[in-house]
Amino acid sequence: MKNIKFISAAEAVKVIKSNDRVHLHSVAVTPHPLINAMVERGKNKEFRNVRVQHIHTEGPAPYADPEMEGIFQLESFFVGGNVRKQTQAGYADYIPVFLQETQRLIREGYLKVNVTMIQVCPPDKHGYVSLGTSVDATLAAIENSDTVIAIVNPNVPRAFGDAMIHINDIDLFVEDDSPLYAPAPGAISETDRKIGRYVAELVEDGATLQMGIGAIPNAVLSMLGNHKDLGVHSEMFADGILPLVDKGVVNGRNKKIDKGKMVATFLMGSTGLYDFIDDNPGVLMQDVKYTNRVSIIAKNPKVTAINSALQIDITGQVCADSIGTTHYSGVGGQIDFLRGASLSKGGKPIIAMPSVTAKGISKIAPTLMLGAGVVSTRANIHWVVTEFGAVNLYGRTMQDRAKLLISIAHPDHQEALDKNAFERFGPHFHFVWDE
Repeated sequence: MKNIKFISAAEAVKVIKSNDRVHLHSVAVTPHPLINAMVERGKNKEFRNVRVQHIHTEGPAPYADPEMEGIFQLESFFVGGNVRKQTQAGYADYIPVFLQETQRLIREGYLKVNVTMIQVCPPDKHGYVSLGTSVDATLAAIENSDTVIAIVNPNVPRAFGDAMIHINDIDLFVEDDSPLYAPAPGAISETDRKIGRYVAELVEDGATLQMGIGAIPNAVLSMLGNHKDLGVHSEMFADGILPLVDKGVVNGRNKKIDKGKMVATFLMGSTGLYDFIDDNPGVLMQDVKYTNRVSIIAKNPKVTAINSALQIDITGQVCADSIGTTHYSGVGGQIDFLRGASLSKGGKPIIAMPSVTAKGISKIAPTLMLGAGVVSTRANIHWVVTEFGAVNLYGRTMQDRAKLLISIAHPDHQEALDKNAFERFGPHFHFVWDE
C-alpha cells in the first residue's frame, strides 16, 4: 500500500499518555491489537488515569478489569455484555446519552478525545479507506482527536456513505488481518415467534424498518416474506434482513429520502453480512447524527420502529437500561426512533418483549422497580407487543392503558396486576376477563 508507513501496535500506542481520553471503534471492528498493546503499557505502569470511551465493543475488554483501576477508567455510552459486571461493580462507568447525541458530546467539546483507535479497509486508488461496519460516533472522534491510529485490515468491508475517510485523516497505521467479530445468530424460541407474528401484522407494505439484533427482530423479519417495498433506515441491521433483500421485499422504493438505499450507523452479524455491505452502493453507513436524528427519521413514511424493554409499568413507562439501580445496557436509540416513528406519516413505534423474564417474573409491572431508569416516558409509547397480543396505548387514559397492558400480560400474573390497578385507580377500575 503506497504512501503508508506501517508500525507495530506497540509502537503506535506510545502516543497515549496519562490523563488522555481514548476513543475505541465499535462492535465488529473493535481494534483489539491496539487495545491489547495499550493495556500492556498500562500493566507496565507507563501511564495513569487514561479514560477509555466507546459505544459498545465486542470481545475482551481488559481495560475495564478491576486490576486496571487507576490506570484506565471506562466511560461507555452503552453497557455491553463484555463490561457489564465491571460497570455494575463500579470499576467501569457509563454516560447516559441518546445515541444520536454521542457524537455531539465529542463535536461540541464536552468530551475531549486525544487518541482515536479504529479499523479500516485497505485504501483504494484515490487514498480512501472505509470504517466498514461502524461509523456511529467514531467519525466525530476522528475529526476531533489529536491522533488517529488505524489498523488496516482486509477483512473490514468497504462500505459507503460517511464510512469513507481519506488516509490523510489518519496519523499512524498498523497492519492486521484478524477476522471481524461475527457471532452466530441466537435460536428463535416459540415465544419469539409469537411476538414476531404480532409485530409482522403491524408492518405495512411500503414501511421503513428500524430494528436491532436478536431473536425477536429475526423472528419479525422471518415473517415479512410476503410484504412489498420495505425500506431500511435503522441504527443497525443484521443477517435477518438479507433474505428479504434477496427476495426483493426490501428495496427502499417507498422511501422519501435515501430512496433505494439501506441506511445504518453500525452492523453486527455474520461474515455474510459484512460481505453484503462490501462495495455495495445500496448500503449507506452514516454518522449517528444522521441515522438517529428524529427529524431525519420522520421524513420517511410508515417508519416502523421495533424496540425492546426490560420492564414496563401499567401506565406505559418503559425501562430499557437498568434492572432497578443496576445498569444493564443503555439509553441507546430507543427514544430517537420512537419519536421519529411517531412523527412519520403512518409510522408505528413498537415496544416488543416477552411477557415474563427467564425466571418467570412479569415484565409488565404495577410500578417500575425502585431505581429503574425511565428510558421512554408513558407519553412516548404507542404499540406494546408480547406473545399474548398487541395493544396501542397512544391517546388512551391511564386506566385504559392498565387494562390494555394487563390483557397482554402473562395469564399467571393478570390477576395480581388487576388487583394492583384496582388499588391504584379505585373501585371503578375493573379489568374485564375474557370468558
